[in-house]
Formats: sequence, structure tokens, C-alpha cells
Amino acid sequence: MKYFTPALFLAALGLSAPAAAQTTTFQVGATTVSVTPLATNLAIPWELVWGPDNFIWMTERGGRISRVNPTTGQVLPLLTLPDAAPVGESGLLGMVLHPDFATAPYLYVVYNYFQGSALREKLVRYTYAGGVLSSPLILLDGINAAATHSGSRLLILPDRTLLMTTGDAQMASEAQNPASLNGKILRLNLDGTIPANNPIPGSRLYTLGHRNPQGLVLAANGKLYSSEHGPNNDDEVNLIEPGRNYGWPNVEGYCNLPAEQAFCTTNNVREPLVIWTPTLAVAGLTYYNSPAIPEWQNSLLMATLKASKLVQLKLNPAGDAIIAQADYLNSFGRLRAVCISPQGRIYVSTSNQNDQILVLENRAYQPTSAAATQAAAPLRLWPNPAHHTVTVELPAAPTKAATAQVYDAVGRLAATGRFAAGQTSMALNLAGLRPGLYVVRTQVGTRQYTQRLVVE
Repeated sequence: MKYFTPALFLAALGLSAPAAAQTTTFQVGATTVSVTPLATNLAIPWELVWGPDNFIWMTERGGRISRVNPTTGQVLPLLTLPDAAPVGESGLLGMVLHPDFATAPYLYVVYNYFQGSALREKLVRYTYAGGVLSSPLILLDGINAAATHSGSRLLILPDRTLLMTTGDAQMASEAQNPASLNGKILRLNLDGTIPANNPIPGSRLYTLGHRNPQGLVLAANGKLYSSEHGPNNDDEVNLIEPGRNYGWPNVEGYCNLPAEQAFCTTNNVREPLVIWTPTLAVAGLTYYNSPAIPEWQNSLLMATLKASKLVQLKLNPAGDAIIAQADYLNSFGRLRAVCISPQGRIYVSTSNQNDQILVLENRAYQPTSAAATQAAAPLRLWPNPAHHTVTVELPAAPTKAATAQVYDAVGRLAATGRFAAGQTSMALNLAGLRPGLYVVRTQVGTRQYTQRLVVE
């Protein structure tokens, strides 16, 4: 009798056994970072999101939505969108999960589809239950799209509004047209309606003057960042501020030419934090602040396509400037998306047609139980709703002074207070704040605490 090994059995079926994961390493200062393929044989993974179930949620440009086991790499398909149109660089793009997923199990995706013979873009909400996505609800559709320059990342802010980036769809002048949805960052309520406090009343517009933003992240410092493709020059990372103009097509990169300077002065243009010429083809963007790789704390990590590398962008303490850059992971081809686990592992997807998800980790790092307990404890506010003052209480006393910041519904800093070293609570003055919904955020070491506040 002939006995088959697993490899011979697969060969008899015309299949091949998966290769053993090959781990490589690189140094980040004194930290050794391991790189291991997690999931393989993927088709252009466009978005990676760390889910509340401790799985990676993934979109692939052809239209498939899946969950990926971060331990085994097993891909668990949920749904393939029947009308997704993977034309050129378009198809199924960004995704985000509702932050209250346990009670509001909604998944939001943005993708391209055909409306007759015209390529369009839409935002759709799905409901998740029992491993199935169902009940699609279109929140926004009919946006002009093209084979290139369609964006699009999604992000839900602490005030439970949704940001959506759109490209100019090869119609550059539309980026400056306030009536057009192209070349913008849009802000919507989670039911698709327009927030009453958007920069322009009755408009979804949050910012304008974008060419093709493909990265979007809210950092622990409360600031919002985006990565954006330039033409043949001036790829950008921007600090996003509501109501600001980001220049395209009248400004490429900095406001450094006479015509650009005049346009910037007249149109409230926000210059990028950093630019690249030659371009890198910038893509997914995330914020890293884990002690697992201490050299990367308070940094943006950005995947790049043409440059085929992961770029670390070190922020200054205020978060409004890039003070250092470094390149890593330059032997895996084009890189598209990036997300981070609560343990500080980084997951990066390639974009080379036959693709994989890579996991980057410091295997020597062991999170302490005390840190885990502290991270699980909430920031307490009382009274809430509040009128003139609110007491803010930390779960543990900080060893150094810490700042509490209050942000309004469009992300603007509205008030600040300060914890002294060893102080667990403080009274925060709310004088001058209009009634409404706010977010209180404070950072103690590497831990961030956030809580919603209602001012009456």
C-alpha cells in the first residue's frame, strides 16, 4: 500500500502545500522587529481594520470582505459585493466598523460600481450577525469615480460622525468646487445625514482641495492626519482641520510659488506637514504609540506603493510637525494598508496582485498585567451632563503632569485642564462652551483615555 504525506496528497490533487512562514528581522534602534507572513494568496487587500473580536477585518479590491485570524492567518470570507467594479485602481476600498459594535453591529464600506456605463462611488452600511453581513443600506451614492483618483478611506470620530475621503476622479477643478463631492473629505452622521455643525451648513464638506487622499487616521493626540497622492511631485501628509482648503489643483505641495502663495492667502489653505518629490505613491496611514516598539512611539506609520516601503514619521510632542523620518520593510514590493493590534503588533498588506498580510512584532515585548488593567479602566466624568464644570478622574495617578483636552463635535480644541503628578482628579472649567456633545481626552504615558461629555 502506498502512503501519502500531506504534501504528496496535495500534489495528487494538483495543489501545493503552503510554504512555511519565513521570518526576517530588522532593527529599530535597540528593538528587533520580526516580520512574518500571516495570510497569503490574497488579491489586493485594500483595507485592514483591527476588530472588536480581535480579528483583522479586510477588504480586497475585487469586492470581498473577510475576517482574518491574527494567530493562524485563516481567512474567513463574509461577503463578496456583487456590484463592486474593480476597474484600474478602483473597486472595493475603505472600511470601518461602528465603535459600539457590540450594540450597533454595523460595518461601513466605500466602493466603486457602474451606474449605466459611468463609474460611480457609494458608501454602504451592512449589519453583521452570526458571521454574515446583510441588510445593505446605501448612505451616499452617485459620486463621480474613475479608474484612478477615487480615494477612499473611512474613519469614525469620537463624536460618532463618519469621515470619507474622495479623489478628484481625474476632474482636478472639482476639488475646489464646494458643490462637488470629489476631491474632498466628507463628514456624515452614521445614518448618512448631514451633521448640523459641519463647516458649511447643509453640506457634507469637511475639507476641500484634495487630489487623491488614501490614508486617514485620528491619533491619540486628538489630531487628524491624511496621506495624499500628488501628481508627478509632492505627495503629502496633511494635518486635517475642519473647513480648511488643501490647495489642489492650484497648489502642489507647499505654498512656495508666487501664484500659490496668493491662492493660499485668499483661500485658507493648510500646507502639508511633509512632501515627497519624487513621489512615493502614499497609501494607508496609522498612528503608533505602543511601548512594544518604543522607538516608534508618537509616530505615523505609512504604507507606500511605488516606493515599496513602510515610512515612519516621528511627530513632535504637539503633533503638528514631523521631526524625523525612517524607512523600513523595503523587500516586499508595494504596500497598501496598515493596522495595529492592542498588543502593538503591526499588520501590513502588500499590493502586488498575489498578496499577503505581514505581521511586524517585537517578540521580546511582554505587556504587563498592571498596564492591561489600567488600559481597561475608564476615564470618569461627573456630573455628565455638565453645566459650568466637570470633574475628571483618572483610573490611576500619573507619575508626571498630564493634560486633559476637550474637543467639540468637529474636532476643535475647546478647553483644557491639567493633572498634577500624583493627582487622580481635577475640576475642568467649561465656561464659554456651547451646549452640545464633546469628547474629553487625556494621555498618561502610553495610555490614552477618552470619554464623551454632554454640556447643557
